[in-house]
Amino acid sequence: MSRRTILGAAALGRVTEAEADRALELVLRYELNHLDTAASYGDSELHIAPWLAREGRDRFFLATKTGKRTYSEARDQIRESLRRLGVDHVDLIQLHNLVDQGEWDVAMGKDGALRAAVEARDAGLARFIGVTGHGLEVARRHRESLERFPFDSVLFPYNSTQLRGDAYARDVEALIALCEKRGVAMQTIKAITLGPWHGERPPRPTTWYEPLTEQRDIDVTVRFVLGRPGIFLNTASDIDLLAKILDAADRGGPAPSDEEMEDLVRRREMSPLFA
Repeated sequence: MSRRTILGAAALGRVTEAEADRALELVLRYELNHLDTAASYGDSELHIAPWLAREGRDRFFLATKTGKRTYSEARDQIRESLRRLGVDHVDLIQLHNLVDQGEWDVAMGKDGALRAAVEARDAGLARFIGVTGHGLEVARRHRESLERFPFDSVLFPYNSTQLRGDAYARDVEALIALCEKRGVAMQTIKAITLGPWHGERPPRPTTWYEPLTEQRDIDVTVRFVLGRPGIFLNTASDIDLLAKILDAADRGGPAPSDEEMEDLVRRREMSPLFA
């Protein structure tokens, strides 16, 4: 029931209350109904709390994440997120960036974070359980996670330059096929990635990769993601780019041609974030 464009609330992690309120104005203007935050996103949960109080909790599909791997740590962090958000439940609790083999073994074990997420769901503190991740191994790891537990959603990087890697593209296609077969929601990130930061990283944009910033470039990359049926686009973790991404998604349009993507990649010298 979510709109295909989701607020990536990592953008709210290091902003003022006034900046956060301007972001909410955009959320309302473009009629977004899915907010995706995390315990580790700075003040993001705290900024979202007054929105929910003003606009109504039921207006939004509310998702957060725990990056803890043990049962007790994840249990406590989930409850702390509810307190910070000022709600009695979230719609989706996600195991955050669960890719590393050692961390996966702990989180998926009998005293791991997954147990805490299931417990929260069974207690009415969450409705659904998902898993997220970054890096080249994420799509393969998500498939392993889905074989271990029936997660309701996955989240992974999806953009043209990353998919130029044959191995990653094959893993993503296999993950998408499995998700479509099982009815698992597919959220994507890193849509507007230009490449890794080179040299000293500036204070803004607050993305941990160098993003595209020109509207015409963002238009193409957003159309690339939303041109794939069935996948959702999480906005980037920079508040100043939010309006451009939402504008691109709102205008929509057909998926870009191969020639259009080639022109963008060549013109902007784009490169994969993960290599």
